[in-house]
Amino acid sequence: MKIAIIGAGFTGLSAAYELVKRNHKVTVFEKDSNPGGLAIGYKEKDWNWSLEKHYHHWFTNDRSILELAKEINYEVIVKRPKTSVYIKEKIFQLDSPMLVLNFPLLSFLERLRMSAVIAFFKIYPFWKSLEKYKASEILPKLMGKKSYSLIWEPLFVNKFGDFIDNISLAWFWARIKKRTPSLAYPKGGFLNFANYLVEKIKQKEGIFYFNTEIVELTSTGQPQIKFKIGEKLQTEKYDAVIVTAPSFLFLKIAPELPEEYKNSLGKLKGLGATNLVLRMKDVFFKDGTYWLSVCDKSSPVMAIVEHTNFMDKKNYHNEHLLYLGNYKEQTSEYFSFSKEEMLARFDDYLRKINPEYKKNIIGMELFKAPFAQPIIPTNYSKILPSFKTPLNGVYLANIEQVYPWDRGTNYAVELGQKVADIVLKDE
Repeated sequence: MKIAIIGAGFTGLSAAYELVKRNHKVTVFEKDSNPGGLAIGYKEKDWNWSLEKHYHHWFTNDRSILELAKEINYEVIVKRPKTSVYIKEKIFQLDSPMLVLNFPLLSFLERLRMSAVIAFFKIYPFWKSLEKYKASEILPKLMGKKSYSLIWEPLFVNKFGDFIDNISLAWFWARIKKRTPSLAYPKGGFLNFANYLVEKIKQKEGIFYFNTEIVELTSTGQPQIKFKIGEKLQTEKYDAVIVTAPSFLFLKIAPELPEEYKNSLGKLKGLGATNLVLRMKDVFFKDGTYWLSVCDKSSPVMAIVEHTNFMDKKNYHNEHLLYLGNYKEQTSEYFSFSKEEMLARFDDYLRKINPEYKKNIIGMELFKAPFAQPIIPTNYSKILPSFKTPLNGVYLANIEQVYPWDRGTNYAVELGQKVADIVLKDE
């Protein structure tokens, strides 16, 4: 088969790899100059490794992507970094059952109750029975109001904003179910890993068009793509097309989609991401924390992630690298900020944690993604888009179909493998 894939994120790369292994002719189109999608990286001139524009890691039970790395003989580093929460202007490490049981801001019975709920979600396998419930209604009842209001409610507010009361309990279950204390990371960074996978696909005669805009996708009898390389407009027909771009982009390029289908996809909601990356001469977290979840509803920042407390700073010219991350609606002022304005917004808050951090800054970059976090309402399985679209030979496989799990490169790989199988079954 002659198959086109729109998007060189890990869903597109995974699908392409599966298809070329089975001797199909695959062409991948990507608007960016590099592969990786939301895990795309960049590299300063003195760094040996690239860094993701938006923080990424793997859990040690991320089977799909770890097996892919093993299959293509790519080295993966496993470590157990320190993860903490920021509550009432103090940092607490809460990444083990014992630390939770010793958490001083809750009574022993409150700690025990919260630990029991987390343990239950960790072992409970039936996510579908949970999706009809709202997390914001059930968790206070299960954990107790104090535990919920102190830790979990601020995390929900900082992550989902006005959508807090829309989030299904199944989403929370998935976050707890998959979390592991040890984390994994591809040697050299995600960009290096993505480029390595691109080369493996090219070795099997896969074709890549980077810096390429998809102008139109039609399917009158046979899928056809109109694409633009520079100022040159080209048209090509395929036996099948896999779209891995977000649904709102699919709607823009596919004018033949029926109105009912457009309306169903249009109802899916999501948040964009902003990440300010600080390059520093010294550590930000003196206690060695890698990941800090901010449990404060008034905080201007959701998560503070010191990447070089996970991966060795020697890979980045001995610089200390800090992410300041948020999920926001695309209408948020955060998407209009310059990097200087973003730092100014965060400054007072960061000084509470490290009063002298600013003198260590040697550079910074601001990255924005219009769609990074789907909103998962109750009974999401009933509105989950199918891989098969109303257009003959056109398939959709994107971040909004990663369910019940949350977004991540592991599930992108799994999604790519699934859609490749479906395309070949329809052959």
